[in-house]
Amino acid sequence: MEGSYHTPSREAYRAAMVLSGAGDALGYRNQRWEYCTSGPQIHQELQEMGGLSKIRVALPDWPVSDDTVLHLATAEALATGKTGEPLFQELARRYVEAMKDMEGRKPGPTSILGTSQLHPGEPGGYRIPFNPNATGCGAAMRSMCIGLRYPHPSDLNTLIQVSIESGRMTHHHPTGYLGALASALFTAYAVQGLPLELWGSGLLKTLPLALEYVQAVGVESEASVGAWTYFQEKWEWYLSERGLIDGRGPVRFPSTYGPAERDIIYKTFSLDGWAGRSGHDAPMIAYDALLGAGNSWEQLCGRSMFHGGDSDSTGVIAACCWGLAYGLRGIPDGNHMELEYRDRMVSAADSLYRLAWEQVPA
Repeated sequence: MEGSYHTPSREAYRAAMVLSGAGDALGYRNQRWEYCTSGPQIHQELQEMGGLSKIRVALPDWPVSDDTVLHLATAEALATGKTGEPLFQELARRYVEAMKDMEGRKPGPTSILGTSQLHPGEPGGYRIPFNPNATGCGAAMRSMCIGLRYPHPSDLNTLIQVSIESGRMTHHHPTGYLGALASALFTAYAVQGLPLELWGSGLLKTLPLALEYVQAVGVESEASVGAWTYFQEKWEWYLSERGLIDGRGPVRFPSTYGPAERDIIYKTFSLDGWAGRSGHDAPMIAYDALLGAGNSWEQLCGRSMFHGGDSDSTGVIAACCWGLAYGLRGIPDGNHMELEYRDRMVSAADSLYRLAWEQVPA
């Protein structure tokens, strides 16, 4: 699959990392909006605050959540330039370390459990047991930067390997760790300039390669194979709903699709009625938002961050991909200039850009 493939700018990488953090902080609103079940209520509160352009995303009122802390852990591990097992050990070490920075950030129980089972530095210490309940979005929300590090079509096998291994360090269940693959792959597609209509069918075509990898590595692969089909079937269903199963489109949305309607429809994407909470539907809602938002930051936020459900996790993914396409121009400065950990995001973006685009392979 070919996009308008060209070398992206360093600024696009910076926008991807920074806006992912902004999307997280906006969707989170210091726990208030992540746990709000009503999109219309969030939109009403936003209006009462003067609208998106009036929001100053800064401490203490707008911290980033566990999503960004763990996304930065992934990005900074990748930025070391390590590969293979040394990279996996580095990721495990940084995930364990990141869990010390969770005061007021509401990490999920599966991330807490998974990191407690990691033993970085020991042989195989980056692997944890299969968990039949590890279907959440904790792997998906921290994996976009893998697509920044491995953006080329020729990197696909490495992207699959790194996203699956990093994902199952906490979410050792295919519904969980395939969410990491989806977030990484969609980010790579955004770098490549691949038309949005092709992203979902591209994910479906990548899943057999992911299954081959899981079976070849052979770490509790029987359990993974047994639980594999849900992720794929749900994505096939969603793409059929949108008229995108073959990647051709045009995209088909419901005739009325405002905040109230999106709350109802996003729940139909979900595993348990909590929209965006799982590994398959966090990137699904992000993708749905990107398809509908076009070049409008306000539309992207309305669709991916201001809905009933896990709104920071859907926002962190959508905003990363959107930033690659549209950058920071035209976005209210208050939405990102004082963002917590912004300097780390910019530094990580620069390192990933250098590794992906400026280093000549040996």
